[in-house]
Amino acid sequence: MTDRKDIEEMVGKIALGDRNALAALYDATSGKLFSVCLRVLKNRSEAEDALQDVYLRIWNKADRFAVTGHSPMTWLITVARNLSIDRLRAKRASHVALDSAGELVENRPGPEATSIAASESRRISACFDELPPDRADAVRAAYLDGATYQALADRFDVPLNTMRTWLRRSLISLKECLSR
Repeated sequence: MTDRKDIEEMVGKIALGDRNALAALYDATSGKLFSVCLRVLKNRSEAEDALQDVYLRIWNKADRFAVTGHSPMTWLITVARNLSIDRLRAKRASHVALDSAGELVENRPGPEATSIAASESRRISACFDELPPDRADAVRAAYLDGATYQALADRFDVPLNTMRTWLRRSLISLKECLSR
């Protein structure tokens, strides 16, 4: 487990141009930062691209990080969140385009697509409701929030392998429910 001091040390080394420190920081924090990007962008591919840009930004701006007593993860999460929001805003701005007649056209999903998305959302929620509440919370934390198996095992006070089994069986149950 990487603690606050280790992350501060890595960021300091990155500011000095240490590529190994960047690789170590990536290994230690990419899961959490990816979940931040994914939560904002709601698209895995875009979140992966954003994550790459996050680490480029960290590489270029590590010298601006100051040890102030605040968590270095807060700084890293802020970088990821802000960059993701910037990407989202840029994407939204590009969705308004001119059609061939020179009129403004909005590229938002129509009523049918919105209705289908809402229906799918209800199906997924119903399937989550079929899981025991602790299992549903664990799946959401692992796959939507980026929590590690160990963190979840600690949170639910179960052995690590039990947590892995919970998640695997819960995903199987969700898949079966969605295929009905």
